[in-house]
Amino acid sequence: MAVCLTAMLGAMAHGDGRRQLFDLGWQFVRNGVSIAVDLPHDWDICSAPDPATGATGTGGGWYQGGTGEYRKTFATPQSEVVMLHFEGVYQRAEVFVNGKKAGQHAYGYTPFTVDVTRLLYRDQRLNEVVVKVDNSQQPNCRWYSGSGIYRHVWLLTLKRRHIDEWSVRVTTPDIHTVNIKAEVVMEDGSRRPIEKTIHVEQPHLWSPEDPYLYHTTIEAEGDAVPVSYGIRTFSFDAERGFVLNGKRVLINGACLHHDDGMLGAMAFDAAETRKVRQMKEAGFNLIRTSHNPPSQAFLDACDSIGMLVIDEAFDGWRTAKTPYDYSTLIDSCYREDLHAMVKRDRNHPSIICWSIGNEVIERKDIRVVTTARKLKKAILEEDDTRPVTEALCAWDSDWDIYDPHAEVLDVVGYNYMIHKHDSDHQRDPKRVIWQTESYPRDAFRNWAITNDYAYVVGDIVWTGLDYLGESGIGRYYYKGEREGEHYVDGGQPDWHGAYCGDVDITGWRKPISHYREMLWQTDAKLYMAVGEPNGYHGTIKETAWSVWPTWESWSWPGWEGKPIEVEVYTKAPEVTLYLNDKEVGRKAVGRDTQFMAVFTIDYQPGTLRAEAGGKTVALTTAGEPARLRLTADKLMMKADGQDLAYITIEVVDRLGNVCPEAAIPCEVSISGKARLMAAASADLKDTEPYTSPRVKTWKGRAIVAVRSTQKAGQAKVIVKSPLPAANITIALK
Repeated sequence: MAVCLTAMLGAMAHGDGRRQLFDLGWQFVRNGVSIAVDLPHDWDICSAPDPATGATGTGGGWYQGGTGEYRKTFATPQSEVVMLHFEGVYQRAEVFVNGKKAGQHAYGYTPFTVDVTRLLYRDQRLNEVVVKVDNSQQPNCRWYSGSGIYRHVWLLTLKRRHIDEWSVRVTTPDIHTVNIKAEVVMEDGSRRPIEKTIHVEQPHLWSPEDPYLYHTTIEAEGDAVPVSYGIRTFSFDAERGFVLNGKRVLINGACLHHDDGMLGAMAFDAAETRKVRQMKEAGFNLIRTSHNPPSQAFLDACDSIGMLVIDEAFDGWRTAKTPYDYSTLIDSCYREDLHAMVKRDRNHPSIICWSIGNEVIERKDIRVVTTARKLKKAILEEDDTRPVTEALCAWDSDWDIYDPHAEVLDVVGYNYMIHKHDSDHQRDPKRVIWQTESYPRDAFRNWAITNDYAYVVGDIVWTGLDYLGESGIGRYYYKGEREGEHYVDGGQPDWHGAYCGDVDITGWRKPISHYREMLWQTDAKLYMAVGEPNGYHGTIKETAWSVWPTWESWSWPGWEGKPIEVEVYTKAPEVTLYLNDKEVGRKAVGRDTQFMAVFTIDYQPGTLRAEAGGKTVALTTAGEPARLRLTADKLMMKADGQDLAYITIEVVDRLGNVCPEAAIPCEVSISGKARLMAAASADLKDTEPYTSPRVKTWKGRAIVAVRSTQKAGQAKVIVKSPLPAANITIALK
């Protein structure tokens, strides 16, 4: 039987005197080889995906899994109580201190804490902590999980009488009143409740547009815990929809898996923040954490940047989707894992709903209703201020039979089933619906339904970002390549990731992203892209989660004089298209055209320009590759050993135009106070390990991630290729 430790959870802000980051200076041992590592760490991402040996299979991206061991020595803190808090270990972790077992935790996505006080040396000897990680039971996940201590570890130093920060609970019964409750742990282990009430005369309400946060502390017994919170009101109902701070809000959401692309599962704060910011910039206002609790840093970013969240606990329940998934843990662990998620996350204003599951296999067994009730009850034991949802689906003609299951939920999730909204509303007028997964190509239909029917509160596309694992979902392909969807027998061994995201692994927004943003936003937007001609690289075939390959490109050598489709996205009433300053088309645009003007013209090199609503957008034919252009997302890093900078590599011609077909082999080196973490293109068929310094541009682009050291100074990133070498300098402070 699996054993779950009751997790101690909470906001893990840096700089708190109760804890220190415990990430640096570990030894990692695997297959008899020991290397020095700093956390977060994911041993899978250091290898190449390999269909011949990758135990995680097509779902896990053909990576290895297996077992590993982490060791670290440390002096005994001058503290009455010492604990180690693990934000996430994938998976089946066992913790030993000085040779004795301190604790264990099974589920790879929930945090846990072990009290190591009694195991520490009280003389001058250094203590040794050993964390054994077992991810050998494969497959256990339908996407890339990664392997190892992939989130932060903290050393907690407390007095015998201390506030249990994971007992802290903030509620706002009205916008003028903030109640903060917590518990003090006494010497004998008993608990004493404490409470603090704050009156707010003129509350500054939290919203995605204005994510204002308050900061305070709760104090007792000489101990103090920092507390951050936001004040907002929200409700869901079939008549008014989703109402935030008194205003109806249409939810334009994205599903996200937990990986950070080329970093694998390693949850650096900077990477998690970047992920949220990418979704914000793409026009989304909600993220569904499919299908597991995210990192603390991710939720902190959602709070501060302004992003609504559905916090999801599990993928499946009692019937297995993969042989070693959560079905092996649910009966012994579900309550502890749900409490772990909710206790850690309940004070985040970004979270508007808890999700208990996704597309459970046993949905036709009426006992599934009992399971749903148990999981919901466990959520409500720790937080009754938010609704509970679950993603339901049907893979056949049955749907109405799930009504008893749907009735357990406060908001009913529909995966790819939004076409049932009308008949379901007639049968159950009070049901509140959101489409918890949708096909990218259905963007217009899903916006229209949400816009027109208040009881459908939003659409959440699969997915916001390309991700590792679920190999080949969302791919388009050419005749002659392996046929079928990603889930065909044997999978898609040429792929190790999913191409269904609105944003690719390098951070480039695909045209579908700009189209979706235009639909949901109220401000005028103008965007133009060009569909790849069928036959240019081969006969194009699509899959269920794909869209037609469309690019920000007017470079199609060899296609001169042949027809090509140009797409212009806008809510302006008319679009005029020019080629080399000559008008080649004019079209009316409106809801009847799905806010898109499509022109078919004969390709000629030069400049393609669209005008609409007083705005202009243009694409220019690129010349031959002349140089590499490096652009960093920041030019100053924190010298804390944890910060990241992302450098985009673009292949450009002599005028600075990106060369969209350029596949240039590059090699990255770094001198100074930083180190290379990963390099990648968006080509999910490239098997070069992401941690390798070698990368080949795809569609003229690649990206590099570098990690800071703990020393101030400078770091120079140098990229060599058949083109002239390029470099960029980043300061560390």
